Amino acid sequence: MYVMVAGLRGFPDIQGGIETHCMHLYPRMVASGARVEVIVRPRYYENTVPTQWQGVSFTPLFSPNSSKLETIVHTLLATLYAAWKRPDVFHLHAVGPGIWAPLARLFGLKVVVTHHGPDYDREKWGKFARYTLLLGERFGMRWANARIVISKTIDRLVQASYRLDSHLIPNGVPKVHPVSTRAWLDAHDVVPGKYLLQVSRLVPEKRQLDLVEAFLASKLAAAGWRLLIVGALDGKDAYEDEVRAAVDSHPEILLTGFQTGEALAEILTHCGAFVLPSSHEGLPIALLEALSYGLRVFASDIPANLEIELKRGSFYPVADVPALTKLVAGVIDTPWGELDRAGALAIARTYDWDLIAETTLGVYRDLLPVQG
Repeated sequence: MYVMVAGLRGFPDIQGGIETHCMHLYPRMVASGARVEVIVRPRYYENTVPTQWQGVSFTPLFSPNSSKLETIVHTLLATLYAAWKRPDVFHLHAVGPGIWAPLARLFGLKVVVTHHGPDYDREKWGKFARYTLLLGERFGMRWANARIVISKTIDRLVQASYRLDSHLIPNGVPKVHPVSTRAWLDAHDVVPGKYLLQVSRLVPEKRQLDLVEAFLASKLAAAGWRLLIVGALDGKDAYEDEVRAAVDSHPEILLTGFQTGEALAEILTHCGAFVLPSSHEGLPIALLEALSYGLRVFASDIPANLEIELKRGSFYPVADVPALTKLVAGVIDTPWGELDRAGALAIARTYDWDLIAETTLGVYRDLLPVQG
């Protein structure tokens, strides 16, 4: 089976939920015998785009240096390329790229679209971009040969809006192994067990400013706690400038930049509490990963977060900074102690990438002609 994938920036070590999803999904498909070609955007790679990674082949195609145009232009070029290469399955990730599903069908391709969330709800988009994303959702859902949704919330949205059935296949978490090393923490003067953590892109809907305000109001810093915000810093975004300004005079708050590998494993292993204050999510991989480490977590009460069953008292009303302040301040009075091993195992069983890859391959197989 020859599968072509578009709609993402690329991987590995390129930040983003869809990028992380694909990084875990497609090498497993290759291991199961599929041929997978991912269409990537060269400008997100520090050096030359590799020809392949863990058996997945990469094809770089041009994308403009514009947040409003890069996805739609890149996916159009990918669709034209797919029409030439004739994969067995052409898989588009996210609703924006879904706008080209009718064109792909016109070319006779078998099209799968994964709905990762209503991107038109993101705070950064203007009216035209929101309309384009809504159109992408409509075209992607109606014209795909098969639809995949990553959460029950999105499944209900698609059913209500388009009266169409979808395959519910969630995000997953990799098999994690907490580490005993502390080299990264020691190098940054971070005390194990005494820091709050957020891992996400620095974009308005992740609401890092809410967490900064809550941390400063909680007086945790006076008790020796710090706040770590893990996410890529490229210095080209107005919201990122706002976050930098908010933490500039507070050395107890650390913007770490994008982290991966051993450093990220250390940061997660020794975390005092993980916080996800988002106003928009599909199914948050970062939250699942924190739970897979057995961490104590706090999250906003948006539907995507509520879908992940957390312990009582873990949620707060989105954008309610006083409520978030009260939650995080409580970490001093209720020390976490041992990691939640039982909860970690339950998350690993429910959100298993091996099972997710095999289920997705099943969706592909159903689109192929029956062999005589």
